[in-house]
Amino acid sequence: MAMHGMRGLSVFISDIRNCPNKDQERLRVDKELGNIRTRFKNEKGLTPYEKKKYVWKMLYIYMLGYDVDFGHMEAVSLISAPKYPEKQVGYIVTSCLLNENHDFLRLAINTVRNDIIGRNETFQCLALTMVGNIGGREFAESLAPDVQKLLLSSSCRPLVRKKAALCLLRLYRKNPDVVNVDGWADRMAQLLDERDLGVLTSSMSLLVALVANNHEAYWTCLPKCVKILERLARNQDVPQEYTYYGIPSPWLQVKTMRALQYFPAIEDPNTRRTLFEVLQRILMGTDVVKNVNKNNASHAVLFEALALVMHLDAEKEMMSQCVALLGKFIAVREPNIRYLGLENMTRMLMVTDVQDIIKRHQAQIITSLKDPDISIRRRALDLLYGMCDVTNAKDIVEEILQYLSTADFAMREELSLKAAILAEKFAPDLSWYVDVILQLIDKAGDFISDDIWFRVVQFVTNNEDLQPYAATKVKEYLEKPAVHETMVKVSAYILGEYSHLLSRRPGCSPKEIFSILHEKLPTVSTTTISILLSAYAKILMHTQPPDQELQNQIWAIFNKYESCIDAEIQQRAVEYFALSRKGAALMDILAEMPKFPERQSSLIKKAEDAEIDTAEQSAIKLRAQQQTSNALVVTDSRPANGTPPQVPVSQLSLVKDHNSTDHALSHENGTLSKVDPQPPSADLLGDLLGPLAIEGPPGATVQSEHNAVSGMEGGPGAVDVSAIVPIEEQENTVQPIGNIAERFHALCLKDSGVLYEDPHIQIGIKAEWRAHHGRLVLFLGNKNIAPLVSVQALILPPAHLKIELSLVPDTIPPRAQVQCPLEVANLRPSRDVAVLDFSYKFGANMVNVKLRLPAVLNKFLQPITVSTEEFFPQWRSLTGPPLKLQEVVRGVRPMPLPEMANLLNSFRIMTCPGLDPNPNNLVASTTFYSESTRAMLCLIRIETDPADRTQLRMTLGSGDPTLTFELKEFIKEQLISIPMAPRAPAPPVAAPTTPAAAPTPQIPPNDPAALLAGLLG
Repeated sequence: MAMHGMRGLSVFISDIRNCPNKDQERLRVDKELGNIRTRFKNEKGLTPYEKKKYVWKMLYIYMLGYDVDFGHMEAVSLISAPKYPEKQVGYIVTSCLLNENHDFLRLAINTVRNDIIGRNETFQCLALTMVGNIGGREFAESLAPDVQKLLLSSSCRPLVRKKAALCLLRLYRKNPDVVNVDGWADRMAQLLDERDLGVLTSSMSLLVALVANNHEAYWTCLPKCVKILERLARNQDVPQEYTYYGIPSPWLQVKTMRALQYFPAIEDPNTRRTLFEVLQRILMGTDVVKNVNKNNASHAVLFEALALVMHLDAEKEMMSQCVALLGKFIAVREPNIRYLGLENMTRMLMVTDVQDIIKRHQAQIITSLKDPDISIRRRALDLLYGMCDVTNAKDIVEEILQYLSTADFAMREELSLKAAILAEKFAPDLSWYVDVILQLIDKAGDFISDDIWFRVVQFVTNNEDLQPYAATKVKEYLEKPAVHETMVKVSAYILGEYSHLLSRRPGCSPKEIFSILHEKLPTVSTTTISILLSAYAKILMHTQPPDQELQNQIWAIFNKYESCIDAEIQQRAVEYFALSRKGAALMDILAEMPKFPERQSSLIKKAEDAEIDTAEQSAIKLRAQQQTSNALVVTDSRPANGTPPQVPVSQLSLVKDHNSTDHALSHENGTLSKVDPQPPSADLLGDLLGPLAIEGPPGATVQSEHNAVSGMEGGPGAVDVSAIVPIEEQENTVQPIGNIAERFHALCLKDSGVLYEDPHIQIGIKAEWRAHHGRLVLFLGNKNIAPLVSVQALILPPAHLKIELSLVPDTIPPRAQVQCPLEVANLRPSRDVAVLDFSYKFGANMVNVKLRLPAVLNKFLQPITVSTEEFFPQWRSLTGPPLKLQEVVRGVRPMPLPEMANLLNSFRIMTCPGLDPNPNNLVASTTFYSESTRAMLCLIRIETDPADRTQLRMTLGSGDPTLTFELKEFIKEQLISIPMAPRAPAPPVAAPTTPAAAPTPQIPPNDPAALLAGLLG
């Protein structure tokens, strides 16, 4: 019988292994599950042995990834079997299949308790293992006192007490209140006198969790911890089986030093001296050897010792010893050790005054800046940034500048920001500062945020003796054949203000300065054209009496731009043209900008806000993860307090483009105009996705500040939330947090926010849109302290969008966030939506979601105000279908006219007040960008009926039939249903309808809208 039974299980396993494909395997599994179900139904005929065999099969099927939604009762009932083989199966299968909230577990509590307090050691171990694996409040409340007794019992063998310590650790982590703390600190201290190293190591894991929550109660344990370290590291009093490559129990050493880091200080001089002797021995006795395992163990001990030395703020001599040791490590070949050396040097900089000693290793640190491994390069950059001061700033900044031209793109923005800050903080003289920033712009223009060149302008404006030098330097850069647009911006600003100071030098007459600047005009964007126009007006002002030829040239430019489609440029051209006719009075109107008030650099503030991926942060992270034990414990997926853990997020600062950049330098209330940083949110990506002013309304002066979450909330003692997944919750039963459709709709109106969130992941999005291009970044944040695996992201783009997603990593590490850039190009008008097919695995949960991406039609619109003189000729030129369509729309959500105007404006469609004499009508305009249409003007008229707000007549015209139809349908969708509903593919273009009568005012025949006509093709 027994032979036959075992053979039944073996045959089933070999059948499964021999299945040629997944379908065959599923058929074989279904057949077996049917058989087991039938046998369980008629349970009376089952022997405990047969029951054991079927439960084993259930476990095997469950391990293959199939749902096993019956037979739980049979598995639990085996726990009370009298014999070991059946009992063992009961315990193993129950702890795999059931989670802590399963009702069947209640049935087993008494049996488990009897096994724990019984005399059979094997049964005690089985019971403790299961309680440790399942945790659960009910188990904790019923069993914690018994587990505590076992741990303290002198009659129990070490084998059982080890398991009891780890089981108690698990129960304490889940429910700290279940551990009976009366007199517990003294008991804990007694446990630290334990001779058996296994029990001692398990007890130390428990102590680390206890002191992390409250060190005050455990002061009596501190001298005991020092004694343990002394026993291990100094006397090496350890049985042979507890040494690892000759190192006495490295795990216990690390845990003990970690526990000591939770006590603020060590008062007793003898204890302190003993501890320092031990630490000294560890620091001096660790060398890099060939054996990787030995290296890993000895360096785990060493780096924990370094952390403890820093925590205790040890004497200067010991600190310098630590730095010398780290200096040795950053020169070795082994990359992991080099990384740890750089990281710990950076941490030492932060906690103590060792800058002078670290400077001795500057050459070696600079070499690490060229390491093939990017994580080592980042740590070297952090360290150089931290150790920089007036004495070495020149060398370090020049090294960074040299490195910039070969650095990979992932690091250029950070390098540029750090170089700019160091140049500002430690400049030996201001002309060197100007040189550095101009070199930065020259070498890494794409990665220079506007804050950097704003700051140069502030310095130059505030220092008169710097002005001629800065003007000369920017002129030299402008004369190069290829110049980055940011260089054109800063040069135009400085030359506009100060080129008159160079007028006596050869090659620097107003005419020559003007022609150098004007050469760049055809190649730049609208933002820069605005700054160039201001510079031309300033050049005219400084040439009084005017040079007739120069004046005519500049006037011709102002004339040309008076009919520009961009309102900002148009307004400047008109105003500068009018002002420049005032002759000498211009000197007062366009006088030099006054000095900026002294204030904290927005750059330094930005760096402080964004200082995320630093060594100190990883130290904080390390502390927060100290409660995770390497024991048998796996933890539950639900956090005890119901809130997801907070995670520091790393930050990608998108390059910003302010619509009217030199306005951002204006002296508005004496400060650089900017939005207040957002208040910290409880949201994993919250602050990162704060306001981002990319292209605001014309003339906007908003300069957004990133304010990233800068620390780990919860600190030591944060709740441990990883996962044993309940069997009932497999295959995509993870529920999203928040409404996905509402999140999508919100992102159709704004450029950053959360696209999707569930208990394990948060997907944020941040975007900037320019003409027919979009640049998005997906932020994938893992909220757990276990990794998310099998991560896959696939974009299903509609035919009208070209989308490129950079590589998405297969695994997202615990509490980390990865950023995946996404480039979008709009080929032609369409309302179809791109879909992100996203999946990941967490524990046994496979989660798959399909999310609409907010790369929608309105993102490729640019609002534009059209004057009466421009509107009517265009309106008339669109005679009817298919370029001009009209439709009566019914079922409109009733709303007052101003609200409808706001709705259109929120979709980047600008209402033009005063164009229609009827107060119940709206006229609006926008420009649409795509690869096939380029810039295309769209004109819209909406006629409402005040008696019936649920219907209206809409007329829409543009130079492209598809655009007319798609935009008409898009606006109709917005007016009928909010938020947008998923829709069927677009029908063919509507049949001709009668064109709307043009509004009544008569326009003189001359048409100033030549540019608009060109746009309409």
